[in-house]
Amino acid sequence: MRIHDLDPDERPRERFLRSGVSALSSAELMALILKTGTKGKNILETCNELMGRYGLENLADLSVSELQENEGIGPAKAMQIKAVFELHKRLHYRRNTNKKVRSARDIFEYMNGRVPDESKEHLFLLHLSTKNQIMRHDIISVGTLNASLIHPREIFKAAIRESSHAVILVHNHPSGDVEPSNADKEVTNLLREAGSILQIELLDHVIIGRDAWFSFREHAMLH
Repeated sequence: MRIHDLDPDERPRERFLRSGVSALSSAELMALILKTGTKGKNILETCNELMGRYGLENLADLSVSELQENEGIGPAKAMQIKAVFELHKRLHYRRNTNKKVRSARDIFEYMNGRVPDESKEHLFLLHLSTKNQIMRHDIISVGTLNASLIHPREIFKAAIRESSHAVILVHNHPSGDVEPSNADKEVTNLLREAGSILQIELLDHVIIGRDAWFSFREHAMLH
């Protein structure tokens, strides 16, 4: 069935014009972007299959070659899909530029999509201005945290260079369990003490998972 063979009231374009963009499902939105289907399947059917198989979140993580493993998705459509998600990512980053930190939730939202490989632990240092706005961030280390491998001099070198008023540590737990380990606590204490000497406050250490976070400050563990 072609998209034009659908009841006009059920076509994505007509539904968009009649009810607005928010009325469309994710599959319908994707169908509007990809436009054309294959000889045996219209594009809405293809998009419904993609959403049913992967869900929107997992679809965003597929590579161009993985997308092409699905019937009806060739190189051009795979690139269109990747381009849509890349634009969304860039918009998210742009909106978070100079984001003012008021709580650990702000940090969690800022870090969304910024961990290069969520299967590994990454330690980030966020540089804050006098207004608690995030000026930039650096990746300090990759792999399980170990206080013996974290040298305050190297970590605070960038903070001094950026004239950071304060800094925030962030690292991810690939397991999704955001409770701090003993090593997490050791690293936090080490860098809190170093920051105190340099008069660059360690404002917080936030551990993030896919949909949760843990804040040392909000749990009164920065003292």
